[in-house]
Amino acid sequence: MLTETLIVGGGLAGLSLAAHLEAKGQTYLVLEARKRFGGRIRSDEIDRERFDLGPAWFWPGQPRIAALIDQLGLEKFEQYATGDLTFEDERGNVQRGQGFASMQGSYRLKGGLGRLISSLQRRLPETNLKLASKVVALDARADHIMATTQNGENLKARRVVLALPPRLAAEQIAFSPPLSEAAVSAMSDIATWMAGQAKAVAVYDDPFWRNSGLSGDAMSRVGPMVEIHDASPEATGPYALFGFIGVRPDDRKGEKRLRSAVIAQLARLFGPRAAEPKALLIKDWAFDPLTATALDLQPQYAHPRYGLPEAMKGLWDNRLLFGGTEVASQFGGYLEGALEASENVLHKILQEAQVDA
Repeated sequence: MLTETLIVGGGLAGLSLAAHLEAKGQTYLVLEARKRFGGRIRSDEIDRERFDLGPAWFWPGQPRIAALIDQLGLEKFEQYATGDLTFEDERGNVQRGQGFASMQGSYRLKGGLGRLISSLQRRLPETNLKLASKVVALDARADHIMATTQNGENLKARRVVLALPPRLAAEQIAFSPPLSEAAVSAMSDIATWMAGQAKAVAVYDDPFWRNSGLSGDAMSRVGPMVEIHDASPEATGPYALFGFIGVRPDDRKGEKRLRSAVIAQLARLFGPRAAEPKALLIKDWAFDPLTATALDLQPQYAHPRYGLPEAMKGLWDNRLLFGGTEVASQFGGYLEGALEASENVLHKILQEAQVDA
């Protein structure tokens, strides 16, 4: 059976493209290598509340995600930022009232961003979605592309959309005929946003930091977390603090030691009650083989310039397309970028359909 569009990657970009194609009556199939959909969006549940271990925020001025949230009947709320910021200098001295809440004015999603994924998923036929189906080879033939999965399954499609980080595709998929050196080089040069990061979420029964006049925002030059924010639900508990771990990936492989260091730091910054979370969740994306490559272990000191390089356009007579957030020119790397990229691919597919008609 030949499907019109094979989407490789079931994160926000892949599922949003699938939803667009479903609405247009196009045939498609989504293949996701993981045993869950969402990609870098992951929300873990503690006491019926979900906490984001991947991206957590979106911002005003991002129209696509605002429209999608409204369309799916979901609700946003503003990041908590009331109170003093805590700062830890390189000597371990803790000060309060220094700086400002850097994420003030950003939005989070009620129930976690995982609800965005599950809501999209429910709108798509189960027969069009396949989990644990990692694509390892793509073979361009005269009238179709043959995709081979790690399970040995072969699937035919008129076109393939790679809705995953280009670096992953370059490293993990065998292309036949081979892509040009320029295309492979361009794919490998695109940094996967936040792929080298690790995130910790400490969950508590009450927001004791708020009661002490603290916002939950903290900056540290000691670590292991370099930046911390309130990760609580909008109105009810449990409550949480989360932080980005700034230790180099090679230095954070011992999880037991890392967990102890995270708890000790929380206690330094927020007091002894912070040393007793009811749960401590840690997700190290740098060692997730479906997110990061060895190139992604290098630290990023600024937001990369994203977009679709010329060398990655028109591949296999425009039958091989890229649709992940890293190829979005305006909002690359963000959730909005995933929707921007899928929207761009949709336009190309519909234009082609008009030409064929």
